[in-house]
Amino acid sequence: MTRKCNEHIRECLDLASKLSLLSEEGEQDAEDNGCAVLYCIVRDCAYKIRAKAESEKESHRLSGKWI
Repeated sequence: MTRKCNEHIRECLDLASKLSLLSEEGEQDAEDNGCAVLYCIVRDCAYKIRAKAESEKESHRLSGKWI
């Protein structure tokens, strides 16, 4: 049985992946600097979410909580 907290970490990793894809597509389609800045912020948030989620995943793995 999976732990709810691990499911949430997986969802965060999935969300970070989707945000990264959105930022790439958005940046390609940006028509002005405001849009380009928005997608840079989205990409930055995706990196931060992914890094923290990976850190938590590793912490859970090392403590035996990751299933």
